[in-house]
Amino acid sequence: MNRRPWGQHPNIVTVREIVVGSNMDKIFIVMDYVEHDLKSLMETMRGKKQVFLPGEIKCLMTQLLKAVHHLHDNWILHRDLKTSNLLLSHKGVLKVGDFGLAREYGSPLRQYTPIVVTLWYRAPELLLCCKEYSTPIDMWSVGCIFAEFITMNPLFPGKSEVDQLNRIFKDLGTPSELLWPGYNELPAVQKMTFAEHPPGGLRQRIGSDLLSEAGLSLLQGFLTYNPARRLTADAALEHAYFKEQPVAIDPAMFPTWPAKSEGNRRTTHSPRPPAGGAAYAQYARSDSDDTLGFQLHARSLNVAPGFSLKF
Repeated sequence: MNRRPWGQHPNIVTVREIVVGSNMDKIFIVMDYVEHDLKSLMETMRGKKQVFLPGEIKCLMTQLLKAVHHLHDNWILHRDLKTSNLLLSHKGVLKVGDFGLAREYGSPLRQYTPIVVTLWYRAPELLLCCKEYSTPIDMWSVGCIFAEFITMNPLFPGKSEVDQLNRIFKDLGTPSELLWPGYNELPAVQKMTFAEHPPGGLRQRIGSDLLSEAGLSLLQGFLTYNPARRLTADAALEHAYFKEQPVAIDPAMFPTWPAKSEGNRRTTHSPRPPAGGAAYAQYARSDSDDTLGFQLHARSLNVAPGFSLKF
């Protein structure tokens, strides 16, 4: 079956050309201009006490899922999905951007670095130092983004890997071998003891006035501990949430806001994406934390070995 190049999709930012300057230190990527990134737009909306309506959330999520499905169908892991990497045009078209941590993957799976995905959107298997992972890590990020569209705030804004895990376990319940076969064998689990939290906290965080039962089911499908049972992008597109009223609005009907270039630029505050082990020196542990298994050693800054852009 012939497939179009993976970078050519209406919901993926288009690279027009790559321009090399006077030397190889000056390389410029020329992309389509898109008016907003969603994190900055949501900050502006929060300042004006605005929220996304249910039909607008479904419009955004449908486009995001189509983009992610296209990437996964073409054997690409994004590995850094977050609201600041999602662009929104004045025509209501969402585009996934920033493929700096992306890489090709294959079958059978190989071991990759777990130091990927910006902390707030990082799947628990990565936080627990699993090195063999696949498309479910992107789907966990999609779930965090979905919750952020609903509440207009990050779902798990952790300050460190341990804090991130504790926030996740508090809302979703502490995982177990029964829920997640292989959980007890994860490197960090063998060296750490977590407080026991019951499930059910997610509904308390996101009230029924903000999200229907079908919507909660979809969110829980994304935020499933066992990667093998986590919802896929194509399955999510068929979920009952998208069929109940109100349905997704047409992108052309999406409201517009002034672009950054049309007014004062707002600053945003969120964790930086991983840039290799050297960027994790800030997370160096004290001696008392060495037993937690979170010692991080220097790594090469080549975070995406073997990855090449194809358009």
